[in-house]
Amino acid sequence: MTLSCKRLMAVLRTVSGLAALAALTGCQTPPAQFEFQDYDPGTSWTAPGQNAEAAQPPSTPATPTAPATPPPQSSINERAAAGAATDVFRVGDVVSVTFSGTSEAIPAHQERIKEDGTITLFLVKSVKAAGKTPGELQRELQDRYDDYYKTLVVTVASFERFYYVGGEVKRPGAQPYLGETTVTKAIQAAGDFTDFAKKGNVQVIRADGTKLKVNFGKAIDDPSLDPPIYPGDKIHVPRRILW
Repeated sequence: MTLSCKRLMAVLRTVSGLAALAALTGCQTPPAQFEFQDYDPGTSWTAPGQNAEAAQPPSTPATPTAPATPPPQSSINERAAAGAATDVFRVGDVVSVTFSGTSEAIPAHQERIKEDGTITLFLVKSVKAAGKTPGELQRELQDRYDDYYKTLVVTVASFERFYYVGGEVKRPGAQPYLGETTVTKAIQAAGDFTDFAKKGNVQVIRADGTKLKVNFGKAIDDPSLDPPIYPGDKIHVPRRILW
C-alpha cells in the first residue's frame, strides 16, 4: 500500500513538472481554424488569416470625445455597399463598349483587358479598365467622349464573368454573372435545392477568401440577410444529415 502511494506521488510530481515546463517554454494550444461567419450586413468582413486588431491603426492617447451616436442610415447603406468593390474588371476580362445617340455609325468595341490593365479605344486611346466597375468605366468613357460628341451615349458591359454554385443544387457549376445578384437568386438560377440540401447553412467563399454562412430561409424572409454575389464567388450547399 505504501509502495503504491509512493508511485502515485511520483506520477503526480512528473505531471506537475511537465506542466511547469510547458508554461516556461511557451507551449500553447494551436489557434482555431477560420470558420464560416454568419452573414451580417453591418459587419466589415476580414479575409481569413488577417488579424483584425493588427489591421487597426496604432492607438493614440485618449482624448475626450462626444458620446457615440448611431451611424445614419446612409452610412449603413454605404458600408453594406462597400462589397461592390469586388465587382470590378480584372486583367483578362472581356469589356464591351457600345455607342449610340449620334448619326455617325460607330462600331461597338470588344476587347480583353491587357496585362497592364488597359483597353484601347478610338479617339480616347488607352484607358485603364482593371480595378473599375462597369459603371465607373462607363462614366469615365462618357466624360472623355463628351469632348468629341455632344449627344453620344456610351454603354459598358462585361462578358465571360462567372460565379460558381456547387453541392446540393440541381444544376451545379459555373453560372454567368449578368449583373447584380444575391445568394438566393444564385441558388434559384442553379435549379434550386435538391431534396437533401441543408438550407440553413449555405456557404459562400468570396474571391478574396472571406467565408460567409447564410440561412436561406431567413434570407428569403429578410432581403438584408441575402448577401450579394460577385464574379469569382463560390456558393456551396452542404448535404444535410438524414438521421
